[in-house]
Amino acid sequence: MKLLKSGKYHLLNFLGWQVYTFSTLTFSKISYAKFADGLTTAQLNALYYTLWEGFLCALLGFVLSYIILLFLETKFNLSNLRRKDWWNLFFVFSLAQIIYHFTLWPLLDIPVMYYFGSSNIQHLTLLMKITNVPGFLAEFLVWLFIVLAIKIYEYINEVKFNRLKLESSLKESQLNSLKGQINPHFMFNSLNNIRGLILENPLKSREMITRLSEMLRYSLTKNDINTIALEEEIEMVENFIEISRIQLENRLKYTPKIDTGLLKMEIPPMIIQMLIENAVKHGIAKLKEGGEIILDIHNNDKALKIVVSNTGVLSIGEDSTQLGIKNIEKRLHLIYGENANFKLQEIDNQVVAEITIPF
Repeated sequence: MKLLKSGKYHLLNFLGWQVYTFSTLTFSKISYAKFADGLTTAQLNALYYTLWEGFLCALLGFVLSYIILLFLETKFNLSNLRRKDWWNLFFVFSLAQIIYHFTLWPLLDIPVMYYFGSSNIQHLTLLMKITNVPGFLAEFLVWLFIVLAIKIYEYINEVKFNRLKLESSLKESQLNSLKGQINPHFMFNSLNNIRGLILENPLKSREMITRLSEMLRYSLTKNDINTIALEEEIEMVENFIEISRIQLENRLKYTPKIDTGLLKMEIPPMIIQMLIENAVKHGIAKLKEGGEIILDIHNNDKALKIVVSNTGVLSIGEDSTQLGIKNIEKRLHLIYGENANFKLQEIDNQVVAEITIPF
């Protein structure tokens, strides 16, 4: 927030100068005065002068604080402070003090002339004026401390906001990049499988093309969002399984075990499909006798547990980029941070991939 453009700040600043000056200067002078049964004319005039003195001192401080604030908001950059900036602030602050004291005493002669007459104007010596400098200097230092505290607080909040905005933008960019890696991956494999079926079984190939078009539509429409309903992902998986059976036929057995109460849960798009694809490509497809893929989705202690297990052994070839695994890990981390978990292991001649997502 620019304080120069804030009417609320200027109002509070004006009131602050008045309250501070009256509490430290005016009220202390009034408390020292001794009154008898009533106020004499001279005492009443002295009281009025004291009130005017406090008001004018505060008004002058308010006006000159505007000059210092103008420097702070135009030349004093907290994000790139140099030693020169601090010296410039010291110079502007000192200049405001000089203007204050050279202006204050002629200004205070006005209420003196009004209440006491020109013959009663006291010409203070330089030493008498200097003794007033510490008191007025303290007022400016208090104001400067408050304003700098406000500016530093705003700067810290701005840095936090910009950092969060940058992190959000970076996450979005990374997620889009990761999603872009998914689409060509399964589309290429699916097209290759359907190509071999066209001459052999045209009717079946038409069905598979329909399923592939559904997968393509899914990937295109969900590419700009970070989470989707679980039931939409399950439909995507079923399409993929049917397309994979073109090549594997009876070698691929698929068993879903899904808690229907979780179908509306939000998950990252295509994350289960990637687990199923890895199970087909690196597990079942390499086994002559084939094998089974089990998709188990259930509630596990207030978290969504997704388990994909397939027949086979966990082996990662030297030429493998592990793109699917890295993709899953990065997307889970970007969306859920440390709250989500991904684990891949071999248990009793089965490769088991587990994803835990908090509700």
